[in-house]
Amino acid sequence: MKKELRKLSAIFMTVGLALAGTFACAQPYGPGVTDKVIKIGNINPYSGPASSYSSYGKSQAAYFKKVNDEGGINGRMIEFISLDDNYQPPKTLEQARRLVEQDKVLLIFAPLGTPTNSAIHKYMNQRKVPQLFVQTGASKWGDPKNFPWTMGWQPNYHSEGKIYAQAILQNQPKGKIAILYQNDDYGKDYITGIEEGLGDKKNMIVARESYEVSDPTIDSQIVKLRASGADVFLNITIPKFAAQAIKKMAELNWKPTHYLNQVSSSVGSTLIPAGLENSVGLITTSFIKDPSDPQWKDDKAFLEYQAWFKKYMPNADQNDGFYIQGYTNAQTLEYVLKQAGNDLTRENVMKQAANIKDLKLPLLLPGINVQTGPDDFYPIERMQLARFDGKAWRLFGKIYGD
Repeated sequence: MKKELRKLSAIFMTVGLALAGTFACAQPYGPGVTDKVIKIGNINPYSGPASSYSSYGKSQAAYFKKVNDEGGINGRMIEFISLDDNYQPPKTLEQARRLVEQDKVLLIFAPLGTPTNSAIHKYMNQRKVPQLFVQTGASKWGDPKNFPWTMGWQPNYHSEGKIYAQAILQNQPKGKIAILYQNDDYGKDYITGIEEGLGDKKNMIVARESYEVSDPTIDSQIVKLRASGADVFLNITIPKFAAQAIKKMAELNWKPTHYLNQVSSSVGSTLIPAGLENSVGLITTSFIKDPSDPQWKDDKAFLEYQAWFKKYMPNADQNDGFYIQGYTNAQTLEYVLKQAGNDLTRENVMKQAANIKDLKLPLLLPGINVQTGPDDFYPIERMQLARFDGKAWRLFGKIYGD
């Protein structure tokens, strides 16, 4: 009997040592990760009123195709699953659930839109899944205390609104301001930034009109704003409505100083549909090298981008600035995943995303970088003004921001 017990004890010890060795060698992978694959989710409006933003998802997919062709990230291929939500918040939540619960992605990268990201904000944080480098500038994406699994990427709308206010106070201190804005957190974030920037000059705002994403046009709002007598116009709209506003203003021969929010500044998606001749003199903010600007024609990073574009997106419109933003955002995620190494857990991905130190991506404007910290979830915080001359956006003035 004692002999049999000794045999059993030896067997159990051998099995235990084998299991211990297995666990010791096992890599701490999260969902969606194997030795060969990193599964990344994405949600974009490939259809619906904001479909011009689909350029972001298309360029990100093409960028990760390049990454895979070059051997992947730390030897792992990127499986990029990008789903359409039609810019409808209930659909966004449905697609997020599919990506997290069925596809079991490591994270959801660069989902687009303020109302749509708002619909999944609590869900992603409850599930402790990174909602990383969202393609929207609402200030709510920089709240690590209450939403530690959500991080922005581009400069936030509140800060951009303050920049427009500062420019108006400097150049038109007695101006009368009219504002058109989307009636949600995206539009309202700009409004609070503009008002904060104006300070005790808020009475310069003489008219404001909102619209809903479901509205067919904003013509009636433009007519009302023109009647206010304003000589400064702030256009806080997505590309479809931005183009409508520019065209309607030309029809009415209303020519105020026109500030266009950065998220609708794409030449291909907004200005060409609106008419380049109607877009002359528009002012926006910029943080990235614009494909319409000839100053970058001999820039090494831009030439590399053009070569990538020709190879991976041969039938797309290179004048669409949303492609270059999607490309650069994807580079940011590539950097974070490389920094994570083999510790590809959701926790470590967020840790690396919150510890980016002075990252200078080649297509950001000179003087603009990516920087984060455990209490700073705003990766890009600098911008410069640009004016459209009928062919290209021309940068001018100082760089604003931290």
